[in-house]
Amino acid sequence: MTTERDVDQVLVECVQAGDKRAFELLVVKYQRKLMRLILYFVKDHAEAEDVMQETFIKAYRALPNFRGESAFYTWLYRIGVNSAKNHLISQRRRVPTSTDSDAQEAETFKDAGGLRESNTPESILASKQLAATVNEAMNALPEDLRIAISLREIEGLSYDEIADMMDCPIGTVRSRIFRARESIANKIRPLLGTSLDKRW
Repeated sequence: MTTERDVDQVLVECVQAGDKRAFELLVVKYQRKLMRLILYFVKDHAEAEDVMQETFIKAYRALPNFRGESAFYTWLYRIGVNSAKNHLISQRRRVPTSTDSDAQEAETFKDAGGLRESNTPESILASKQLAATVNEAMNALPEDLRIAISLREIEGLSYDEIADMMDCPIGTVRSRIFRARESIANKIRPLLGTSLDKRW
């Protein structure tokens, strides 16, 4: 059975042998995922596109030295994260960390507990409010927590892959994801009418 990692490795070896079309295939394969990752850092879409292009250029130039010790996309994402951070620093914007305590409180929807019927205008509004609250809670997370939870829940990466990508121990990844989930849960509990002893 051929894995995605095997396919990527074959493409990488083709690029290393001088086949530029193989790199174009890697770009097509990963540009959307890479863009989503960069947008976690760089909120402006045009700037994020520039960072993504820069990431692919750096990756192309560094590919001759790629040994396949980690998966190609893990290696590529790490270049993307570093490029995004460098972009923010060059723009003199602070890269937030988990020590920041300025997370904004998400707005809560009044009387959400009474909105339990499905497919009613009220329940649709409650669903939209819940989605908006989750998005606000995600955006308010410190960068390292937001990246970890996004890579796990949105990109579907394993804890090992996230640890490799974020260049930290797996225990740190587990801690960040736990803290991110708890923070999001605290914001949506009022909407769901659940007690403090339950996450959702």
